[in-house]
Amino acid sequence: MVKFPELLGGLVKTETRYAIYYAPGPDTALHALGSRWLGRDSINGVLSEQPILPGVDPARVTEVTADPRRYGFHATLKPPFHLKSDTTLDALLSAAEAFAGTQDAFEIDLTLRQFSDFFALMQGPSRGETRAIAAATVSALDAFRVLPSERQLERRREANLSGAQETLLQRWGYPYVMNEFRFHMTLTHRITDGAEADLMRQALKLHFADVLGRQQWFDSIAVFSQNVPDAPFQQIARFPLRSQP
Repeated sequence: MVKFPELLGGLVKTETRYAIYYAPGPDTALHALGSRWLGRDSINGVLSEQPILPGVDPARVTEVTADPRRYGFHATLKPPFHLKSDTTLDALLSAAEAFAGTQDAFEIDLTLRQFSDFFALMQGPSRGETRAIAAATVSALDAFRVLPSERQLERRREANLSGAQETLLQRWGYPYVMNEFRFHMTLTHRITDGAEADLMRQALKLHFADVLGRQQWFDSIAVFSQNVPDAPFQQIARFPLRSQP
């Protein structure tokens, strides 16, 4: 029988959820391209017209990007969580800023992949720095997180988790952290039709041509919030890492 680590408790303070993400800076080509692809800028909340894809109905583009559009263009470091009742947003932001000041900026290069049938921007050659900062973010800010409900845990278990993923779910509230972490910036929901996937792949390569295979700076972390269930996530703070380019 697996013995799980002792968990941290606490009561939910509000419906608002917070998450710690990697999100490219507002003045970068990566941010502009990602926001246009999804049709929403997560910094200012402005909706925009999405690219017209040859051979793809515009309504279908809107449909396949609905979930990533709601979360905003990002790569997850610490997954969404509710704040415990004995803490505050100001305390979370202060802790996130202090944490960022202990981490060094580094470069990554991005490639387009289909990851579990989702299209996403992922690392070309894998970098240990991304896994390290994701693990450190999860751990350093965990005192702010309320434990998930049993219903939330059961929903995660529908994905047929491995034993290692179940342990991570119990300890950190999410099964894809630490050694299970994979850096990815989600661009679509699952696309299983081969012909449609080929069209989407070609369109994505063209749309992101200016950033694919080129060095991008991982030089900050961002705090996102979601005020009520199913509302879009909005970036509310960005903190630079210790060493800047």
